[in-house]
Amino acid sequence: MWIQPEEVLLAGALWVSERANPFFVLQRRRGHGRGGGLSGLLVGTLDVVLDSSARVAPYRILLQTADSQIYWNIACGSSRKEITEHWDWLESNLLQTISIFDNDEDITTFVRGKISGIIAEENRLKQDEEQEEDSGKFREAELKMRKLFGMPSEEKLVNYYSCSYWKGRVPRQGWLYLSVNHLCFYSFLLGKEVTLVVPWTEVTQLEKNATLLFPESVRVSTRHTEHFFSVFLNINDTFKLMEQLANIAMRQLLDNEAFLADRSLPKPCKTLKNVSALKRDFDARAKNEQYRAMFRLTQDERLDGHTDCTLWTPFAKMHVVGQLFISNNYICFNSREEDLCQLIIPLREVSIVEKADSSSVLPCPVSISTKNKMNFLFANLKDRDFLVQRISDFLQRTPDSWNSDTSPLAMIGHSASSSAGAESVQKGRHYHPGLPTASQGLLQLYHQDTAEDLGPKAMKEKMKEESWNIHFSEFGRGVCMYRTSRTRDLVLNGIPELLRGELWLLFSGAQNEMASHPGYYGDLVEQAMGLCSLATEEIERDLHRSMPEHRAFQNEMGIAALRRVLTAYAHRNPGIGYCQAMNIVTSVLLLYCTEEEAFWLLVALCERMLPDYYNTRVVGALVDQGVFEELTRAFLPLLYEHMQDLGVISTISLSWFLTLFLSVMPFDSAVLLVDCFFYEGIKVIFQVALAVLHDNMDTLLSCNDEGEAMTILGRYLDNVVNKQTVAPPIPHLHALLTSGDDPPPEIDVFDLIKSSYERFGSLRSDVIEQMRFKQRLKVIQSLEDTAKRSVVRAMMTESAFSIEELEELYCLFKSQHMTSCYWGSSSSAAERHDPSLPYLEQYRIDPVQFSQLYAALAPWTCGGHTSTLSARLFRLLDQNQDGLVNFKEFITGLSGMYHGDMTEKLKLLYKLHLPPALSPEEAESALEAAQFFTEDDPKGAAEEGKDGGAEGEEKKEVKDYRYYLRMWAKENEPKKETIKDLPRMNQEQFIELCKTLYNLFSEEPLEQELYHSIATVASLLLRIGEVGKRFTNGGKKTEATAQAPPPAPTASISPPREDEPVEGGSAEAQVCRALADAQLEPGPPQTSDEEIKDDTSVSSYSMVSSGSLPCEDITDEAVLVGGSEQRRGSVLDVDWSITFEQVLASLLTEPPLVDFFERKKDIQAKMAACKAQRAVERQTSSASDHELTQHST
Repeated sequence: MWIQPEEVLLAGALWVSERANPFFVLQRRRGHGRGGGLSGLLVGTLDVVLDSSARVAPYRILLQTADSQIYWNIACGSSRKEITEHWDWLESNLLQTISIFDNDEDITTFVRGKISGIIAEENRLKQDEEQEEDSGKFREAELKMRKLFGMPSEEKLVNYYSCSYWKGRVPRQGWLYLSVNHLCFYSFLLGKEVTLVVPWTEVTQLEKNATLLFPESVRVSTRHTEHFFSVFLNINDTFKLMEQLANIAMRQLLDNEAFLADRSLPKPCKTLKNVSALKRDFDARAKNEQYRAMFRLTQDERLDGHTDCTLWTPFAKMHVVGQLFISNNYICFNSREEDLCQLIIPLREVSIVEKADSSSVLPCPVSISTKNKMNFLFANLKDRDFLVQRISDFLQRTPDSWNSDTSPLAMIGHSASSSAGAESVQKGRHYHPGLPTASQGLLQLYHQDTAEDLGPKAMKEKMKEESWNIHFSEFGRGVCMYRTSRTRDLVLNGIPELLRGELWLLFSGAQNEMASHPGYYGDLVEQAMGLCSLATEEIERDLHRSMPEHRAFQNEMGIAALRRVLTAYAHRNPGIGYCQAMNIVTSVLLLYCTEEEAFWLLVALCERMLPDYYNTRVVGALVDQGVFEELTRAFLPLLYEHMQDLGVISTISLSWFLTLFLSVMPFDSAVLLVDCFFYEGIKVIFQVALAVLHDNMDTLLSCNDEGEAMTILGRYLDNVVNKQTVAPPIPHLHALLTSGDDPPPEIDVFDLIKSSYERFGSLRSDVIEQMRFKQRLKVIQSLEDTAKRSVVRAMMTESAFSIEELEELYCLFKSQHMTSCYWGSSSSAAERHDPSLPYLEQYRIDPVQFSQLYAALAPWTCGGHTSTLSARLFRLLDQNQDGLVNFKEFITGLSGMYHGDMTEKLKLLYKLHLPPALSPEEAESALEAAQFFTEDDPKGAAEEGKDGGAEGEEKKEVKDYRYYLRMWAKENEPKKETIKDLPRMNQEQFIELCKTLYNLFSEEPLEQELYHSIATVASLLLRIGEVGKRFTNGGKKTEATAQAPPPAPTASISPPREDEPVEGGSAEAQVCRALADAQLEPGPPQTSDEEIKDDTSVSSYSMVSSGSLPCEDITDEAVLVGGSEQRRGSVLDVDWSITFEQVLASLLTEPPLVDFFERKKDIQAKMAACKAQRAVERQTSSASDHELTQHST
């Protein structure tokens, strides 16, 4: 490529001149290409270690003048071909012009200006904004990565680092390239080259550790090996980026969320050296995720910036040091000291932002006032003017009313209902403000009729309410409330029933989301109700299992509210739809909240607080199960060892996490844990689970089996009671079933929560997130392995491949799909992978991918005809005609070719030349024949037509009625296809079959014998078809002949009779003649000697013996009869046909053909070659020196 001219003082150092003229020199870097010796090895090693640009551009062109000692580098290239193009352009466009200049300085100025102009024009034409953002140094590194590893331009480099790769006990210094889909390493030291490519989807473990052997290293584990990298300049930054990339890959495996770069990132003030736009994107994503998790904000919230400041806290009469965060919809504050103070101010609540007067005590203050008369004072702001301006900008974009004109349903991609229907409250609507559950929770509906309780428990509840009211008066109420350690203490003591719904909404962040989408839930219910799907069926099945012991769900009011909320959420998020345990959690939410509030709490739970818990494979719960096991090993090592032997931890903990203890603990006790969960997050559930194990440690250590351990824990949880509850106790079904004669002592839930904080309160949310990442890799890769085993087990009975072969084929099939996700269209790839489908059908490939796999693995390769055969097999296997083939269909086709007997193989080959395998374009001229062959009895039908009258019509109706009844009966019973079921083959299809057979044998050792055999068989089948035509359609043929004029005499040769001797070696020619004769009703015109000569020149094996007619290798490009115009103008003999039995019987007469189709072929070599090819595709040869001698002249 052309580069901005730069000075070069030593033109000969480390470079070899290859071509020169009076003004330009073309040079090659030592150590690149052929030869080089020791100096070449040293130069190549230095280029890799020092990241020299010569590694990616080993060719350059220098501008020189006679009197100057300074050279100018004007072009560089990665290959000889590229640099030669530049050289040729210089010689043809500039050399003659600059030769007339008298002054060397003028020459230099002219050439530099010309090259700069070319570069400016190229940059102007470039539309790729991302490349413009990236620095030249980084673009050079990205080009180097693609060259070294053979990556396409779709593969984007995120960052690269200098490090050592430990191969055995020897470190190899080189460069680690982290792209969106791959981890790559390259090293070249003294002639030893090391190249490594690991797809992120193959990574099973990623950890940073420090050992004596590998100091400060990163270990990357796959299913088969481990890789160690060390000597990083900034190991934490590298490891964090690796985690992000591995997480994206796991997300792709889990639910097909492909990576999409964020195009709306603000551009940097200046181009950052060695930092790509993608790296900035990843850094911004990490900060956004941390920000959203800290303040429980929605997924679309994006952090704009943060700064250190102080916040005046009126309740403590002091300034609290912390950080101020600004995003598109919120202003948030978090104290530096944990739990001291946290604040969330939605911009929709802000009324005034102003700069207050500065003083020595209060420098650079900003005052923010809200609509509910609260005032917040921030001080010690570094850039106050800029901050106020940013807040003002965001406030201008914030609508005064959150009721937008467009329907909120637009966010889920469904068309909104009509505006009239959405705005008016119609009678009979599934959800409207008139419903009891639209204005209050179910618990209030059932308590409003009961007399006021004045007992000690009721008084305790009143005192709790009063404590919260005092807290509200001091710290504020609503979303702008100061959240302090006192808030947490009140939550741990239990939230009063009257305030529970309000505070759950506040602490979970659901209140902000609900305020941002007014009317969304009502419209969603209207859209979802009445629709039938798998999710709605499962919901209906589980409705009456949701807290059946509670009176609120013993009548239609509670059941209907639960149905509406669950159905609305399934409609909003079809990726999750409905999962068991959602009904239990939602029913509890409905007790304390209105329907709409319960819906938004469910959204917060499923999409933010318990990520991936409720998808089809409960991945999130399995991940937290793994985290719980790791925490048990850290805090309770003795118990962990014993429980691992029993295999009980994973069994017991799944229901604890999925239902937040609601299904295993009495309701009044479990709901207190839900209080803590909405305030603290998942760490509370871990703490309580650890406390439960700790309290039962002695008895669990004495257990001998899994059942005994589960009984102990079940009875313990059944007896966790809430002695402060006001409501009458709700019987716990599990407790009723498991209580024995001697029930264990009751455990106060407040004591359990208190002990969990005392013993395990050191747990931090960021540590849990780190552990979740580690477990997520394990869980998702384990699920992938499970899927593979399930697929292999299912296919064992349906194919003759071994277990190892099926596993290998599954990996190749999946790898082909993943490659399309990387470098193909992300949307189409997403459609091909549906995790909700059965394992056999999850991964699907399109015709292009199928063709690549077919060419690599199929035993029937036909040279240039292979792609045509592959396309036909694809159409045959694609039974639902969606343009995609799943693994089961793929193996069915492959197994028939490898392991079927001769009849099965021939049957498959026969089907490949009939519709639907034969495309309409290929069988265009056979359409008329199709009607003839599908008629049951043409002769009988004609006779019926002659009789005419109502009687004939009645008979036809009865026949059709019975025919459809028979068809319906056949569809309902499993039917095994026999050879008699195969349709007849017409003449056009038979010609296509002959083409395939000729190409099929082109690489066989017994090629000539096979050609001779197939010629004999083709001749025989042609005669059989002719005979059949006379028998089946004699009358019709005679009548047609009487009406038509007699055909002109033709030069075509009739098929040989049985007693006619076949000349040795001319069998192929006879088949060609026979095909020519059979294809046309009027014979083809005489072929001239020149045409014969032309045909002969194209043929691969045209002359079999002297004097025989030249016969081409029958391919798609070949002309079977005359020219293409003749064939298009020909008339197909619609009466000619053969059956599969006739094809089979004819082939059995030829031993070479029988041997070919009965021969067993091994797929192992094909699979090994396929894997090797995939590895080679990612490599690049340094053979761009292919033309060392070509351009030397």
